[in-house]
Amino acid sequence: MKDRALNTEILSVGTELLLGHVTNTDARDVSEMLSKIGINVRYHTVVGDNPQRLRECVEIAKRRADVIITTGGLGPTCDDLTKQILAEAFGLPLVEDRAEREGLYDYIKYSKSFTPNNYAQALIPEGATVFHNNCGTAPGCAFQKDGRTVVMLPGPPKECRAMFAESAIPYLKALSGGEIVSHSLRIFGIGESAVDQMFRDEMDKMSNPSMAPYAKECDCLLQVTAKADTAAEAEAMIRPVMERAAARLGEYVYGVDVECIEEAVFALMEHNGLRFAAAESCTGGELAKRFTDIPGASAHFCGGVVTYTNEMKSRLLGIAPALIAEKGAVSYEVAYEMAARVRELSGADLGVGVTGLAGPDGDGVHEVGTVFVSLAAPEGVWVRALRLGAHRTRSFIRRMAGNHVYDMMRRYMSGLNVLEPGAEKTI
Repeated sequence: MKDRALNTEILSVGTELLLGHVTNTDARDVSEMLSKIGINVRYHTVVGDNPQRLRECVEIAKRRADVIITTGGLGPTCDDLTKQILAEAFGLPLVEDRAEREGLYDYIKYSKSFTPNNYAQALIPEGATVFHNNCGTAPGCAFQKDGRTVVMLPGPPKECRAMFAESAIPYLKALSGGEIVSHSLRIFGIGESAVDQMFRDEMDKMSNPSMAPYAKECDCLLQVTAKADTAAEAEAMIRPVMERAAARLGEYVYGVDVECIEEAVFALMEHNGLRFAAAESCTGGELAKRFTDIPGASAHFCGGVVTYTNEMKSRLLGIAPALIAEKGAVSYEVAYEMAARVRELSGADLGVGVTGLAGPDGDGVHEVGTVFVSLAAPEGVWVRALRLGAHRTRSFIRRMAGNHVYDMMRRYMSGLNVLEPGAEKTI
């Protein structure tokens, strides 16, 4: 399988996935990590805990995929059938792995609920490479047979993601031959289709390195991947492509290999030694939560207030009731005051505000999706008006509004124009 692309099928096992009781985050996480090492995912399949249907899905996967990755069905109960069915499909007996058996035995000493059927988890297809589970009891494994590579992972998302990163990725990278390196430019302010249009001619001519845009929830990324004999050679191949792309995208790039825009803002605050405070209305505290999810956030976040009602905007922030009555809570003026006053009250270097309509109801003046976000700094106050769409979900409007707040902070700390073209400054 070396020197050619590996096409992959992810087979997620579990009746709970089909019933909608559990969201299939395993397939999403594994796909995302595979894309970073240049392995193509061609199919996602979900099947319940039924042996015959699982056999049928495995036979289909054998015909169309080089790599079959399963998630779920490795536990000790009678409906955990993944190992048995996969071993049967490839003609491999199940044998007990002594180290995993002993590890399970050690677990007994610390668990009053351990039952003997847990030992079934130590049964592994003969000749398979065992992946020890550092977050749970069920080991994973991988083997090659009949021109196919099979990787089996546990279902609980924490276990699946950790095992894939720690064990499966090194195993798969070795199969692909050489080293695969991938980096991404994270982008806010233009969408995936615009990025695709910008780079379409170049991408059509590329093979190694390759480049592709991907949409995320409220932003997008441009990923560049290269394969070479060594990681250093792959990095050298990627560098000029990344530099050209970053120059072309300009101020829309908020970071390289970062997970989210607040992570990029955190790095800028670290560099500049700044702190901020937040006054939130329609985002309901989500802005503060997102930043404080980052370790070390306390050095740069003074605190925040959720002033969801007009009364709280007046009582906690000191915004004049007459101003709110005249202009409305969803307005440039109120957004301006929220950022300015939370900065003053907290003593922070920067203050941010957000007020708007996340739905499902409007206010009789503005449609759902109307949001005003603001940034207060020593130099002044900026307000950005957003029309995020009446058809959008509450969660989308809240997250996108937060992204705009963080984008204003990023632009300010990077010496860029805080507002996008067409937006208005101050009142």
